[in-house]
Amino acid sequence: MCGICGEIYFNGQQASEQSLQPMLDEMQQRGPDDVGAWIDGHIGLGHKRLSIIDLSSAGHQPMLDDELSLVFNGCIYNYVELRDELIEHGHSFASHSDTEVILKAYRQWGMECVNRFEGMFAIAIWDDHHQQLLLARDRIGIKPLYYALVDGGIRFASNTQALLATDGIDTEIDPVGLHFQLTLHAVIPAPYTILKGIRKLEPGHWMIINPDGQVFKKRYWHLEAKRPAGDVFKGKAVPQTESEWVDAIHDSLKQAVHKRLTASDVPVGVLLSGGLDSSLLVAMLAEAGVENIKTYSIGFEDAPEEKGNEFEFSDMVAERYQTDHKKFHIANETVLPRLHEAVEAMSEPMVGQDAVAFYLLSEQVAKEVKVVLSGQGADEVFGGYFWYPLMAQAGKKIDLQNPEQALNAFAPYYFDRSHDEWISVINEKYHVHNVTGDYIADRLTETGADEFLDQVLRLDTTTLIVDDPVKRVDNMTMAWSLEARVPFLDHDLVEWAMAAPPEMKTGGKHILKAIGRGIVPDEIIDRPKVAFPMPALKYVRGEFYEFMKGLLTSEAAQKRGIFNQEKLAELLENPEAENAFTAIQGSKLWHAALLEFWLQKHVDKTL
Repeated sequence: MCGICGEIYFNGQQASEQSLQPMLDEMQQRGPDDVGAWIDGHIGLGHKRLSIIDLSSAGHQPMLDDELSLVFNGCIYNYVELRDELIEHGHSFASHSDTEVILKAYRQWGMECVNRFEGMFAIAIWDDHHQQLLLARDRIGIKPLYYALVDGGIRFASNTQALLATDGIDTEIDPVGLHFQLTLHAVIPAPYTILKGIRKLEPGHWMIINPDGQVFKKRYWHLEAKRPAGDVFKGKAVPQTESEWVDAIHDSLKQAVHKRLTASDVPVGVLLSGGLDSSLLVAMLAEAGVENIKTYSIGFEDAPEEKGNEFEFSDMVAERYQTDHKKFHIANETVLPRLHEAVEAMSEPMVGQDAVAFYLLSEQVAKEVKVVLSGQGADEVFGGYFWYPLMAQAGKKIDLQNPEQALNAFAPYYFDRSHDEWISVINEKYHVHNVTGDYIADRLTETGADEFLDQVLRLDTTTLIVDDPVKRVDNMTMAWSLEARVPFLDHDLVEWAMAAPPEMKTGGKHILKAIGRGIVPDEIIDRPKVAFPMPALKYVRGEFYEFMKGLLTSEAAQKRGIFNQEKLAELLENPEAENAFTAIQGSKLWHAALLEFWLQKHVDKTL
């Protein structure tokens, strides 16, 4: 887990360490253990290292191998197997790192090497022989990779903060990004961001940048959500009964956890929320024979409407498996000052209420371990949220190839606001057509899915999750030089889950509950699904309200003029009105305030 950056020019301009240094400085926490830069004429690569595998200097980056130069962020979990295979092909190795495996794999298989990698990664390889820069991102988009077109060239980095530390970035609001931001609760699908001048590489894609500035992208992974055709799926007999499906997915989950445990030369802990997903991770580690598992939980103050912690449930798991458990209780008066730090760590504006929770928890966990397992992705992959059954019911009678019908079965249960409402609350200078609706309708009618719920879960797993919990966890943990690994987003496990029969995708993580029965306390399996509790950012009151009001009525906000002032005044007057909450129960006031907060901190640089 690291930070990478680089630049390439096509107009005769030379790359320089002076240009790379501001980007490296902005990624200090992503990689505090080592730093490196490599310059060759018009191309420059930079790297900040967090040492997890091969802690020696042999893992230093940028890593060079004759005409190849590489920087890499992430972890290739099957690097040992690939290394053995590459040795059989005649390659020799000077280190035990997964970084060197990437270089040799590229030499052996070219750009198609990414299909062989199991893990999370953002990769940049300069191929001097072909005079090409290759950028690649893992299938699910667990590792971020941003880029910006600048005068005469392209820069890239692991976060937007690094790019914004350089000159020549267009920081105007992108109306398309704004439409996504305020419709999909801060999910802006790649390649867009909230800023016109910064883009991000799509998950499951690689991109070639040629010396003349031409850019070529290719999608190397396409997830299907269909029942297997034939008797064999992924090299195994297709399950015929529910119990066989549960066993197959249980086995895949165990393998996913085992990969993320063993691909590390440092201890691994677990972020234990008290929910089914993280509890299952502890159980899987115990099944693998791990003892003295380190687990960590966080909780906040209660609100009258909502409990602020789940300690009673995380305690059950810690007691059952006798983990080395620590829990942290955060007072409300602590949250607001630290909110500034959490937003500082955000590469894009994120409204998820648990962002600050992960930030504060990561601060404590990083004092003990460098790597943690986290349960993100389970709800999206296995159908855990309350809106999935509503969508499944709405999608039963539709034509699966009809974009309008597909959108109408999805949007009422998920969109933060309709397009008409978006138009009414946004300044007309930012108005665009219904880009979010068009995008979602297209994705919900793609080939490769049998039923509407299959389409929804595939969309969530490949797109929506990337720019909500996955990005949030990466940013908040890396702010403390902590690597988070997400076993539920192992691509092999995801493919098994998507292939399962539709009746096993309803009932709120039916498959995971079946796996957990007997190894996770029944009280955790049978309780209703709840969101990570952060009441102060849902029920906006007191000093939190005054802070948000101050942001949205500030001179900077007035000058930027994102919002219709009349509609904003209505929201500020009654932030707990029924229409002040989104379809999935987010606070519209918090959504608006967080966007302005992020812009003032990262673009205006006044906070």
